[in-house]
Amino acid sequence: MLELHDVTVTAGGQPLLHGISAAFPDTHFGAIIGPSGCGKTTLLRAIAGLIEISEGSILWGGRDLEQEDLSPSELGYVPQFGIAHARLTSDENLRSAARLRVRGLRPRDRTARIHQILEAIGIWDVAHRHVRFLSGGQQRRLGLAIELISDPRLLLCDEVTSGLDPKAENDLVHLMQRLAIDSGRLVLNVTHSLRHIDLHNSVTLLHGGHLVYHGPPNLLLHYFEVPHAEDVYPKLASREPEEWHELWIENAHAFAGQALIPRRTPEHEDHAHDEPHPEEARTAHAPAAAPTPGPFPQFVELLTRRCRLFLRSPGEIWLQILLTLAFPCLVVLFAYKGLPQIQNLNMGVDVDILEQLRQTIDFTIQTSQIGSLVSGLAMFQVVLLTLMGSNNAAREIVAERLIYEKEKLSGLHPSAHLAAKAVFLAALVSAQSAWMCVFVKFICGFPGDLAGQFAHLCLANGAMTAICLAISAWSRTPGQASLISMYLVGFQLPLSGAILALPEPLGAIVRPFIAAYWSWSGYLQTMKDTRLYDVAVAVAGTPLSPGLLCLWTLACHVAIGLYLAYTGCLRSQWQNE
Repeated sequence: MLELHDVTVTAGGQPLLHGISAAFPDTHFGAIIGPSGCGKTTLLRAIAGLIEISEGSILWGGRDLEQEDLSPSELGYVPQFGIAHARLTSDENLRSAARLRVRGLRPRDRTARIHQILEAIGIWDVAHRHVRFLSGGQQRRLGLAIELISDPRLLLCDEVTSGLDPKAENDLVHLMQRLAIDSGRLVLNVTHSLRHIDLHNSVTLLHGGHLVYHGPPNLLLHYFEVPHAEDVYPKLASREPEEWHELWIENAHAFAGQALIPRRTPEHEDHAHDEPHPEEARTAHAPAAAPTPGPFPQFVELLTRRCRLFLRSPGEIWLQILLTLAFPCLVVLFAYKGLPQIQNLNMGVDVDILEQLRQTIDFTIQTSQIGSLVSGLAMFQVVLLTLMGSNNAAREIVAERLIYEKEKLSGLHPSAHLAAKAVFLAALVSAQSAWMCVFVKFICGFPGDLAGQFAHLCLANGAMTAICLAISAWSRTPGQASLISMYLVGFQLPLSGAILALPEPLGAIVRPFIAAYWSWSGYLQTMKDTRLYDVAVAVAGTPLSPGLLCLWTLACHVAIGLYLAYTGCLRSQWQNE
């Protein structure tokens, strides 16, 4: 049994729910209804543990959920948004959910369970169709199917019939009724519609965050003295929510069946252990909750799924190919004939003073041009790779944040989620940086250590990718993440000091945070034994740092970015949905 005792939820100093007390037995199909903004979704999220309650208690099978959370396999939660990946088939989404949620299933048993659920939910005929081609009703059914993978005893459905045509709505409500009655589970259905109230075992009506009715559906019209269900909401407007709540408190026992009234009240908690609770006796013999897989199996599944999604996204593939191939070509446009040679200065005794002055001026101009070219080409590679890093990661987490939040509620380890993202992006970063380094080096004729140049370019790309991954993890929308990431890339060039030296001590303060400076400085250090290094340093105006220090600093940028991304993944963002 699920019991709510004086549940109050407050946000921003404003109460959203006011002392809700209700009870729902096992094998029960309950409707939570009410006008828009009355607190239906808030109540459902409080039950699911997605938001904290300010006062009161929620009991499940005699357990206080404030003290002991529901295990992921005990709870099924179908939110208003889609929880399936559009570029995967229904079958693939279910298989992924099974690998992420249920440990120890053999492939044969997993397949049998998925087939059984597909048939029970009624989407067997579209099992191998991509989700983006399913109808709205089929997608809602798939959402229910995903939640049934772990066979939860408590299933919470938030507006799953919203926006459907009458037939699809009717079919889905009958399906939820069967899931409750035939499987012995508690199903709570949040809905604004009153069309199928009679199919539910109970109706819980909220108004302005107050409970104004909790009882059998056949007494709802009698209680509000209206002839039709659609007249209930207009009738609510005739009184303030507080008045309706007080009226319900006075008449609750006359309208609600005994099975719907909480058996224990807070003042009786001290005597709770005097006699066994009936629900505790039943749950003592209930099957154990299915164990959730550990982080590594989840990481393997998430990485496999990310690669599959990438291969099924032609636009993403072509964009990565275009950036990887085109950006190095932009660099070599400025030196397609290779780097010019530095001519020696002839200062023989037979040269008069005017000729010496002319040669000195020519040499100064020549070295200035070549030094600017070398330094500029090095920085151009770095900036383009940071732009690639921004493109790699700015939307990586936030674009599927709602699905991730739902999977986290179902037992997904945030470390597995982030590790899968990091490994996938590391492969992109390595490919992009390797092609940039090799192509530019051999076309332009850059001297120096190839491995060292690749390391500095790759870490610049990796540092920006990791920082933008953190931005993605903390952002509310993909647009916000992309905008912040682009601003971050835009600051790399002017604050690096490679084009215009920053005044000290501003440069010393800013440089530790600018990945482009460390990559550019380290890249030039790989040419330290050549004359190109001397001329590049002569025109740079910004002090260069040792190559090893540059590598360590860039590695720290990567580590800090991943840590911030992890903390962002830990944070719940249900309130942003």
